[in-house]
Amino acid sequence: MNATSEWAAGEAARRRTFAVISHPDAGKSTLTEALALHAHAITSAGAVHGKSGRRGVASDWMEMEKARGISVTSAVLQFAYRDCVLNLLDTPGHADFSEDTYRVLAAVDCAVMLIDAAKGLEEQTRKLFDVCRHRGIPVITFINKWDRPGREALELLDEIEREFRLKPTPVNWPVGTAGYLRGLVDVREPEWMLRYTRTPGGAHEASEEAVPAERAAFEEGADWEQAVEELQLLEADGAQFDRGSFLAGGSTPVFFGAAVSNIGVRLLLDAIVDLAPPPGPRELEGGGSRPVDAPFSGLVFKVQANMDPAHRDRIAFLRVCSGVFERGATVTRAASGKPFATKYAHSVFGQDRSMVDTAYPGDVVGLVNAAALRVGDTLYYGPPALFPPMPTFAPEHFAVVRPVDISRSKQFRRGIAQLDEEGVVQVLVSDARGEQAPVLAAVGPMQFDVVSARMAGEFSAAVRLEVLPYHLARATDAAGADMLNRSQLVKGEALTRIRDKAQLALFPDRWQANSFQRQFPDASLGTLLAAHD
Repeated sequence: MNATSEWAAGEAARRRTFAVISHPDAGKSTLTEALALHAHAITSAGAVHGKSGRRGVASDWMEMEKARGISVTSAVLQFAYRDCVLNLLDTPGHADFSEDTYRVLAAVDCAVMLIDAAKGLEEQTRKLFDVCRHRGIPVITFINKWDRPGREALELLDEIEREFRLKPTPVNWPVGTAGYLRGLVDVREPEWMLRYTRTPGGAHEASEEAVPAERAAFEEGADWEQAVEELQLLEADGAQFDRGSFLAGGSTPVFFGAAVSNIGVRLLLDAIVDLAPPPGPRELEGGGSRPVDAPFSGLVFKVQANMDPAHRDRIAFLRVCSGVFERGATVTRAASGKPFATKYAHSVFGQDRSMVDTAYPGDVVGLVNAAALRVGDTLYYGPPALFPPMPTFAPEHFAVVRPVDISRSKQFRRGIAQLDEEGVVQVLVSDARGEQAPVLAAVGPMQFDVVSARMAGEFSAAVRLEVLPYHLARATDAAGADMLNRSQLVKGEALTRIRDKAQLALFPDRWQANSFQRQFPDASLGTLLAAHD
C-alpha cells in the first residue's frame, strides 16, 4: 500500500456518512439541525414550521421549502465531531419525493430512522426502511417527541420487531411516559439518570445533569421504578446491542429523545460516531468491489441547479467511494470513457459552500457547472470502475407541460431539460405530442408544484399543466408501443423517456393494462420499480 492509499484508508476510518429518514412531520429536519447544533457546526437551531418570521433550518434552502415548512430536496451537511468527520445527507421527507430519497440512500453507509412517539411506524417510514434493507444499510432508530403525549415505549419496540423483523436494542431508556419525560438512562451506565433542562424555543443545547440512581429513585419515585423494571425486562429478553447483528441488518440500536428540545441528541450523535460503520468497499457493476484504499472513484447521486440564484449554477453531488479526491485532477467519466476535469469543487453546508481541495471516502463533493454529469455517473482515476446504476421509480402521475408564453420557448426547453437531469421529474415525449408539449411523469403530484415554481422563478418560463388520466406505467419496447398506439379498444398511450430512451406504456389503471395484454399477448409489458408497492 502506498502513502496515498494509507492516507485514504486512515481518513475513511474517521468518516461517518449517514442519512436521516422518516415519515413527513416526524421531525427529521429538526433533528438534522439539532445534530449540527450539538456538533457546534451552527450556533442556534431553527425548526421547520413554515411560520412567517420564524427562522428556518439551514438545510432547507429552496423558497418552496421555507414557505411550506417541508423538505423536498436533499441537503448535504458536513461537520466535525470528536475525532470524526460526519457527512449528513438530509433527505426529502415528503412521500412524493421517494425517488430522490432512494438516490441519496445510495450514497450513505448508515441511516437514522426517526419515529414519532405518538404515531409509531408510518407508511413512508416502512418504505424507506425497505430501501435500507434492500441496500444493506444498517439502521439506528431515534424515537422522537418523547416530550409530548404518545405510546408506550415497550409497545413501540414490539411494533419495530413485529413489522420490520428487526431486533430493537435500546441504548437509552426514558424515565417517565411520553409527554411526561423526567430523564433518560444510558443502559451502559444505569447508575445515573440524565436530566434535561430545555432552553427557550429549543434554539440551544438543553443543559444536562447526571443524577445518581439513589437520588433519581427518591425524586422520581414510580417513574424511576418503572424504567428500572422495563430495563430488566429488556435485558432478560436479550435486547443488548450486538454490533455484528446491527451491521448485518438484524437489529437496530434504539434511542429516545426530543429533537425540538435537544433532549437525547448528544447520545445519538455519540452513537453515530461509535456504532455507525465507516466507508467500506463499494460493489461494482458486474461483480467485485472497489476498496477504499484503491485509486479515486466516486458516484454522482444528485444533480441540483440554482442553489445559488445569483450565479444560476449547477452542482453535481459526488460521493467519494475510494482513494483521494483532488481538485483540479483529471479523471474519467465511466459512461463516456472521456476525461473530466474537477476544477470547481466545493464542500456544501446547506446553501453555503466553500472550495475544497481534497476529499476522502465518505465525503460528498459538489462539482460546480459539471454539465456533462448525470445522476448515477461513476468517475474514477486509474483502474476502471463502474458502480451499479440507480433504479428509477414507476411514476404514477402524468401531465402535459407547455409554456405560458411561447416567446419563452428557449427558456422552457432549457428548464425542462435541467429538471429532468436533476431527477425532479421524468420527461416523456412522443411524435404525436411533439417536443413543445412533453409529458412530465412523477411519483407524487407535489413534484408538479416544484416544476411550476422553479420554471417560473429560476428559468423565467411560467408553465401550464394539463393532468392526464394515467396512473400506471409499464416498460415496453418499440413493437409494444406501436401496438398500444394503434389499439382502439384500450385507453393508454406509449411515450419515450428522454433520459434513457426507454419506452413506457401508460394506462389509467391495472384493468386497462390487463386488457391490453389480453388483446396483444405478444406485447412486451414489464413492471417498473414501484414507489408505492
